[in-house]
Amino acid sequence: MRPVLNVSAYRFVDLDDLPALRQRLLSTAAAAGLKGTVLLAPEGINLFLAGATEAVRGWLVGLREDPRFAGLDAKESTSSEVPFRRLLVKIKREIIRMNHPTIRPAGGRAPAIDPPTLARWLAQGRCDAGRPLVLLDTRNGFEVDAGAFEGAIDWRLQKFSDFPAALDTHRATLEGKTVVSYCTGGIRCEKAALLMAERGLRHVLQLDGGVLRYFEQTSGAPGWRGDCFVFDDRVALEPTLQPSSTAGAGAAP
Repeated sequence: MRPVLNVSAYRFVDLDDLPALRQRLLSTAAAAGLKGTVLLAPEGINLFLAGATEAVRGWLVGLREDPRFAGLDAKESTSSEVPFRRLLVKIKREIIRMNHPTIRPAGGRAPAIDPPTLARWLAQGRCDAGRPLVLLDTRNGFEVDAGAFEGAIDWRLQKFSDFPAALDTHRATLEGKTVVSYCTGGIRCEKAALLMAERGLRHVLQLDGGVLRYFEQTSGAPGWRGDCFVFDDRVALEPTLQPSSTAGAGAAP
């Protein structure tokens, strides 16, 4: 049996033709036999798709022909079965809901740290400037319970839109430190890093590509414990990017 290719990707970019774009992406993804979810909003695109390798990669090639999505960076993993039950293309107010309209990543990304550099900083216990290093988990509490970086800050968020209020409560504890925000694929930690900078924190970075990219680019995911929760039938992934052998049955979105 040929393995199924799973991809996740996002891009913050201004979109103003959402109904027509939705129909085009739905038609081409369905024709390619893909399943999963594509979210569209005025601030950009967020997608989780699976299917035959050639079909998924071909669809991404077509998507990138649109200049707004040129260079879209997709994270890949494989599975024995398609972990989604249907194909959905939705128009939303935000591709990741924060309810904070001043945060517009399309206007400029937050500074990012690549996975190998973060692994090195974790090993040395500080950033290269010598400041204390803290990792801030921007995922929901149940995701953290499946796996997280050792010692990471966990505000037990129930949903990402809780993050601004949690930051207001805990902001003082982050002062004077190098803060690296992280999430599954990079989208939440990007918005979180921008908000922290807006609130006056000076040394804030996002983990580029999130936990999935950390799994891809580091050997053995140093500093990570457990699995990484994903919102599909695989439930969670091991640092090898294979479905977890300990995760229970889940439901695909």
